[in-house]
Amino acid sequence: MPTEEVCDSVSAEDDAKKGPDVPFLLEERVKEKLSWKDVLRKKVGKKCSCSSAQIKALLVDSIPIMKWLPRYQFKDWIIGDAMSGLIVGILLVPQSIAYSLLAEQDPIYGLYTSFFASIIYTLLGTSRHISVGMFGVLCLLVGQVVDRELTLAGYPSDTNQTTLGNVYNSTGPVCDRSCYAVMVAATLTFTAGVYQVLMGLLQVGFVSVYLSDSLLSGFATGASLTILTSQIKYFLGLHLPRVRGWGSLIKTWISLFKNLGHTNLCDLVTSVLCLLVLVPTKELNDRFKAKLKAPIPFELFVVIAATLASHFGQFEETYGSDVAGNIPTGFMPPQLPNWSLMPNIAVDAFSIAIVGFAITVSLSEMFAKKHGYMVDPNQEMYAIGFCNIIPSFFRCFTTSAALTKTLVKESTGCQTQLSGLVTALVLLLVLLVIAPAFYSLQKCVLAVIIVVNLRGALRKFGDIPQMWRVNHVDTIIWLITMATSALVNTELGLLVGVLVSAFCVLGRTQSTQVRQLGQAGDRELFEDLASYKGLQSQPGVSVFRYEAPIYYANHTLFKKSLYRNVGLDPLKEKARRRKLDKQRNQKQGGEDQKQEMDVSTNVYLLQHNSLHTLVIDCSPVLFLDTAGVNALKEVCKDYKGLGVDVLLAQRNPSVIDSLRKGGYYDPKKGTKEIQFHTLSDAVSYAQSLKSQNGDCDTVV
Repeated sequence: MPTEEVCDSVSAEDDAKKGPDVPFLLEERVKEKLSWKDVLRKKVGKKCSCSSAQIKALLVDSIPIMKWLPRYQFKDWIIGDAMSGLIVGILLVPQSIAYSLLAEQDPIYGLYTSFFASIIYTLLGTSRHISVGMFGVLCLLVGQVVDRELTLAGYPSDTNQTTLGNVYNSTGPVCDRSCYAVMVAATLTFTAGVYQVLMGLLQVGFVSVYLSDSLLSGFATGASLTILTSQIKYFLGLHLPRVRGWGSLIKTWISLFKNLGHTNLCDLVTSVLCLLVLVPTKELNDRFKAKLKAPIPFELFVVIAATLASHFGQFEETYGSDVAGNIPTGFMPPQLPNWSLMPNIAVDAFSIAIVGFAITVSLSEMFAKKHGYMVDPNQEMYAIGFCNIIPSFFRCFTTSAALTKTLVKESTGCQTQLSGLVTALVLLLVLLVIAPAFYSLQKCVLAVIIVVNLRGALRKFGDIPQMWRVNHVDTIIWLITMATSALVNTELGLLVGVLVSAFCVLGRTQSTQVRQLGQAGDRELFEDLASYKGLQSQPGVSVFRYEAPIYYANHTLFKKSLYRNVGLDPLKEKARRRKLDKQRNQKQGGEDQKQEMDVSTNVYLLQHNSLHTLVIDCSPVLFLDTAGVNALKEVCKDYKGLGVDVLLAQRNPSVIDSLRKGGYYDPKKGTKEIQFHTLSDAVSYAQSLKSQNGDCDTVV
């Protein structure tokens, strides 16, 4: 009786015969099919419908403080919020002044930035714990753009921005270097905020999932090396222009070594003393944070002591030390961004927007998970976007969540974002009264504060061996992102990290191999024969699993791996048979030659005549594209030509739908598909099918 040709389907006439086992079937739900017009009309109607309840819900969702403030537990939460807000505000004063130096801005604008960001995020943010303000990596990116635009506008390079002459430019009749730097930073911040709000409107908060922890950590560490390098000139009191372009870190170190002879000894001694105080005290804060009710603000103590020493020692007049300079009180009137600058900074603003959003969402979700509540990524996009748009009119620069201040906020008893308002009150006091007192504060002290706060990112180098033991791929992503960010270009590091992560995912799907499965006794359990002992193969039936989607990038590799593991390559076998046929035709006169070839053919077929059915476990196959469906068609066709049936088992609805649409089942041939919801059903069906055509007595 000839072998019946079945490719996950049987002919209609076989149903009438008493034959193979009928597998268990599930009745599919009939899905309602709507035209694209109906779908569009339904979605537009849902979005555009208006009622008082919907307006109220939209308002509450857009301004989350309206949701949680009426339910605020005053007696239980106010002490923790007040304490955490006060401590963070005290820490923010020296850090705001310091990070303004990194962003090429005057100190007052750092205080403005922290003040406005604290208020706006309190109103719009969904996280209860994160502290929004200046983040070192973003300040570095802003500073690089500001320095580039200053050079393009014709301003001379100088680290002292407050003593330069005036230059005529297109923004107005006269604007000095400091004024133009503020204008560039504010325009950059406004543009980045617009990007973030637009991404929120388009509901693309999901993009944060493409920035893995290893990628963000590598990027932050690489940027931290660049930040560290950029601050060394302040340690030494050197007046060096910021190095731009690729390889700026190496070029900066070369420039530093060339100018070591011009070191300002007063700044160097001050830097060393501040480091000797801040590094051990920061470590003590970290070590005893469980016992301390609040971290001791050693940075503020150092700033006060250094300011007094510089003022009474007259370091600026006597030793030529760079100082913070005049810090005005109060607020300046708002001003519009410089629209003409936007084409120049549009690309930079996009990368800054992505980094700021990714950092904010990552920290928000981390602390939300820790404390058992939910955050809305799209609302976070709105919040951080408006934290950039509105303050940009008041000469502020880009903000995001900051890890160190968030940890302080959490550890000091923060319960809600009301602590942000307390922080804003502390900063307001400084802006209105105390700011001018920091006139004599040396810039080298601010640089020390920046570098000391990089300890967390720089410690990641010590974690590399542990990272490598846990996951090689994540470590490679971290190393490549870090090296590119530090040694080539900061923004490029982020792009390279994303591309490397994407290629690693693609590489994993391409390196997947087909595994032969065996059954565990009489149980409906099939696992990899190479991984577990005591598994049994089924007579005449081979079961295989491919643990990846089958699509355009790996469909060829899937076929090669399957043919190799089956041990029977249909293409090679067909080529071998054609060769034998050709030789037989050429030597029909030689009887001995003919007998020899017949024996060769029979020997080869006897080696594989026990295999009559190939079962492919599709449970790990998440999806199929056109190339994947065609690959399965070819596998089915190739093996059917050798008398081997191919059955697909445990397919998910997406795979079934792709097979139907791709023409895997051909109704013109009178066949219908058969659903195998378990591997046992497929194996039983294959064995009963073969028993009609003769038992097999060899186990594969």
